Amino acid sequence: MMAETLPAPVFSATYDVSFGDCDPAGIVFYPHMFAWLDRTFHGYLKAAGGGHAAVCEALNAKGTGLISADCQFRRPVTDGDDLVVDITAIDWHERTYKVAYEGRVKGAVAFEGTETRALFVEKEGRMTAGDVSPLKARLQRGKDG
Repeated sequence: MMAETLPAPVFSATYDVSFGDCDPAGIVFYPHMFAWLDRTFHGYLKAAGGGHAAVCEALNAKGTGLISADCQFRRPVTDGDDLVVDITAIDWHERTYKVAYEGRVKGAVAFEGTETRALFVEKEGRMTAGDVSPLKARLQRGKDG
């Protein structure tokens, strides 16, 4: 039986887990997982689009905001772990996009998460979710494209 080749992640970041990330039991306090998801997404924006400010300026947007976030915890992450967080997929829709993440320690899945985001623009004096196709095109071209 041949091993299945998994697709390369869209983006990957590594974090050193420290004592300050943990609760008194020595396990990472769960809100830190959401912070790492957000930090990984913004690392991707910087690498592929020049960063949040550059993307917003280029697309005349106010921000790439979060609509919802979800995380399933599979195993504890503890002080001293090297945590690898991958963006495994981005599912693009007309006005939103869903970012899928996987966090691993020593190759073992520690958590899986998703964020639903939008590209917020000002329209008729109020903030609204705009068309995300220009964002998709910019990120696929790269920050210099």
